[in-house]
Amino acid sequence: MTTFEREPGRLFIGGQWREAADGARTEVVDPSRGTVVTTVAEAGPADVDAAVRAAREAYDEGVWSGLSGRERGRVLHRVAQLIRENADEIAALESLDVGKPITLCGAVDVTNAANDYEYFANLAQSQDGALRDTPMNALAYTRREPLGVVAAITPFNFPLILAGSKIGPALAAGNTVVHKPADETPLSALYMARLFQEAGVPDGVVNVVTGSGPVAGEALLRHRGVDKVAFTGSTAIGRHVASVAGEALKPVTMELGGNAAHLVFEDADLEKAVGAVIKGFVFNTGQFCMGGPRLLVARSVYPTLLGILAEAVPGVPIGDPRDPATVIGPMAAEKHLKKVEEYVALARKEGARIVCGGERLDLDGGYYYLPTVIADLSNDSRVIQEEIFGPVLTVQPFDDEDEAVALANSTPYGLASGVQTTNLARAHRVADRLQAGIVWVNDWAMLDPAVPFGGVKDSGYGREYGPEALAGYTKVKSVVVSLD
Repeated sequence: MTTFEREPGRLFIGGQWREAADGARTEVVDPSRGTVVTTVAEAGPADVDAAVRAAREAYDEGVWSGLSGRERGRVLHRVAQLIRENADEIAALESLDVGKPITLCGAVDVTNAANDYEYFANLAQSQDGALRDTPMNALAYTRREPLGVVAAITPFNFPLILAGSKIGPALAAGNTVVHKPADETPLSALYMARLFQEAGVPDGVVNVVTGSGPVAGEALLRHRGVDKVAFTGSTAIGRHVASVAGEALKPVTMELGGNAAHLVFEDADLEKAVGAVIKGFVFNTGQFCMGGPRLLVARSVYPTLLGILAEAVPGVPIGDPRDPATVIGPMAAEKHLKKVEEYVALARKEGARIVCGGERLDLDGGYYYLPTVIADLSNDSRVIQEEIFGPVLTVQPFDDEDEAVALANSTPYGLASGVQTTNLARAHRVADRLQAGIVWVNDWAMLDPAVPFGGVKDSGYGREYGPEALAGYTKVKSVVVSLD
């Protein structure tokens, strides 16, 4: 029995499954076939208000924040265990919803989600304050306390992982949560609501409202009962989120768009570099804010690397995400596919060379696009400067280290970067100069819950993962006790 035979796409509020107040529902589409697979409740402002009120009541009553960190950690460990026990069903659900290859869903999304909750379960019992030495005749110390009700607003591309990167630390710190998943990909959020309940998370501590960003998302963002907003999405929407939250003086963590540069120097191990380059732009069909869609190559190896990519990229398996051999699945929605087509058309108009790909793949009515490599574009082209968010790689040559760094830092984004070199001094030197929240050397997308990530410039602020994430879901209180 699937989760939708048990609970057919209803809202999860205060520990109860319920339809939207007005009965509205919205369709969920399988991107590999373009067909409707189910419907889910479409929350309106009244539903969001109910969810926030449930989260506030649970917080004020201390049913979660009143537990010790060790007790909260035990429950989060149980969440991680349940994810692993239900891994096959969760992977199938995420693959159906997003179009992710089923093999990657299990190996990446489900595994990382379980690791997220496990990691923050361990951190839950390590929130320590500090004694402060002062000249006063007093005992001064600090306490870390939860913020209250957290609004977690997550995107379509990594529904399971990016929910865990917010809900995990929020719960570890003692907060309650209202989660609004992307309207296109709500299925794993609803599944996880059931697992939270089964793991022993008290009613009202985690609430899930499915619905559109302009309606449910906006209502959640503006609700006066929300104490913190954790958002992952586009830079344009992020600006709006920051503006609204700023009016209410709410703290915000924002992981926004990216357009990472991947630098390949002449001393790089080209065989390893090519593998990392391909992974960097085809992983999750390029719908990866920390992907590497801009390849910068030392001019001496530029023709060689282009030739290798022209031969290797078309051989990456693309097709039905249910096939275990598939590496590249469909785009998550037709609108994302059309956006990629528009950028490739612009590249052609500007005289670029399409090294490979450059067109849709007609398969089962799904939203497929062939992995595409583009050369001979000017650095000021929109195709290079803007975030395409699809399986498209632009390639540019550089003459020296200074030019490579300048090109890498030339876009408004700063989420991730990569360096391919066998020169250890160069690796450290270039990493220091790159404007990015995370820099990978001689690989791509090496991620772990212990390693913080986040952006600079237009890629946002705040950090997810690591102790830094947990700190973002707490407030510091100072206590000073007179000893006179």
